[in-house]
Amino acid sequence: MRSQFPPDRVIFFLLVLLLSPALLLGCSQGHDNSLARIRDAGSLKLAMSCGYPPFSFCNNDRQVAGFDVDVSREVAKRLGVQPKLIVTGWSGIIEGLKSGSYDAILGSMSVTEERAAAVDFSIPYYYSRCSVIVKKGSPLKGPNDLAGKTIGVAQGTTFENDARALGAGKVHTYEDDEQALIALQKGAVDAAITDEIVCIYLARAKGLSIEPVGEPLHTEKIAVAFRKGDESLRLQVDKILKAMQDDGTLRLLSEKITKSEYK
Repeated sequence: MRSQFPPDRVIFFLLVLLLSPALLLGCSQGHDNSLARIRDAGSLKLAMSCGYPPFSFCNNDRQVAGFDVDVSREVAKRLGVQPKLIVTGWSGIIEGLKSGSYDAILGSMSVTEERAAAVDFSIPYYYSRCSVIVKKGSPLKGPNDLAGKTIGVAQGTTFENDARALGAGKVHTYEDDEQALIALQKGAVDAAITDEIVCIYLARAKGLSIEPVGEPLHTEKIAVAFRKGDESLRLQVDKILKAMQDDGTLRLLSEKITKSEYK
């Protein structure tokens, strides 16, 4: 069944072409050896979750797939190393980075002040529109209708704060965004909060009768997270992401979403 959402709307939501040269940070790589360490190892370990389709999810072959996966592989290729993709739970993903379990997080992580105190971020590689999601036919028409309602969100996401700010009576947390939206479909919650593209994708791929309502709550910068002090690696990835924007690679990868090529 074809999506009711036009491709140009989805591609607009992704906003991958809005990277600004002004966002490129600094020029000094300091004295850290993070870039040399990665090149000496010959691999880049990148963490992501497996429940945020079409950005990162487990496909029918039980392999991680999606936009984040393709971006990860291209970044590693341009670094001259092999990508090693590590699937982990979202709620503890930053602690895993800080402990050295992987080199970076490339899993649709939004930039917040709280997170920026714990990790360093690259320039954005896309922008996310956070929205209220309801079952079709719901009397809830937007954010102002959520006071006292039960809202489902993925554990450890910024969506938890959004739900509480909207006056939710209860906030039910789930392992990932897909589980939160399935709970919405089953009637376990009154609404959910997630990225609009995730809603659109799952509505089409899983046959869920759900839709975003009202104006988006906000737009979030999505970036790669690095350990504090890994400046040479971060700056090199910044250059790669900027080059991927300039040469059209990010747009080409994002078009795989509009063409339903992630399955």
